[in-house]
Amino acid sequence: MAQSVWGYDSDNGPERWHENYPMAKGDKQSPIEINSKDVRHDSSLAPWHASYDPGAAKTILNNGRTCRVVFDDSFDRSVLRGGPLTGAYRLRQLHLHWGSSDDHGSEHVIDGVKYAAELHMVHWNPKHGNFAGALKQPDGVAVVGIFLKVGKTPKPEMKRILEEIDNIKTKGKEAPFQHFDPSILFPKSRDYWTYQGSFTTPPCEECITWILLREPIEVSPDQMAKLRSLSKNVCCPGFWGYNQACLASVCEDKKTYLAVIAAFAVFAMSCSCPLIFP
Repeated sequence: MAQSVWGYDSDNGPERWHENYPMAKGDKQSPIEINSKDVRHDSSLAPWHASYDPGAAKTILNNGRTCRVVFDDSFDRSVLRGGPLTGAYRLRQLHLHWGSSDDHGSEHVIDGVKYAAELHMVHWNPKHGNFAGALKQPDGVAVVGIFLKVGKTPKPEMKRILEEIDNIKTKGKEAPFQHFDPSILFPKSRDYWTYQGSFTTPPCEECITWILLREPIEVSPDQMAKLRSLSKNVCCPGFWGYNQACLASVCEDKKTYLAVIAAFAVFAMSCSCPLIFP
């Protein structure tokens, strides 16, 4: 497998990533399956807060693997604070992962449930100088993960991103995407799970503090179809999201670490008196 070519097929999928990216065999790899009964509560965790400047949004692009919105991160313009984090983390980009049907597509699995898609808001710790430096540190990156499920009351705020898809149908396409506040995509509840993990694609750096929001947001069948329409126009459709077999493979690979990682997956409520799990 050539180092520049990785994907989700049998010849270049997650089970082979370690051949060129040794960190993919690390002991803090993501994604994981979270089982609520195994999660412990940490009463010291505070609520998390996001302060985003709509003017920081720059472009939306199709990189051949996902739809990505890029933000200006040259200073503390749009930041994430609180929760398990120390200090402010700058918003760099957001992107999505999805599947070929509504019953799978999310990277993380919750109590056996695979959502239709998963949105990641990627932030980095400026104390490490730049994004490249942050990738080398265990507290370098913080990702807010939001699950998407297909329902009857879709979140209208997703419309802005999906409207731009026609402008980035093919790999390498990029379009202006300005005046956008990504906090409108948050669900009403700020309850979350958190654990120390990695990027879910090569080189799989173990530098991420994950903040996974417990409440999913809803999208309509038409909205999901719009998102999936991108994969029909790229040279390597297997790069887009997960198919059923690959998602199962990823979860099986990580179960080796599940007993350890799940013990450190922490559930936190955004209220002042969080519920406590034994």
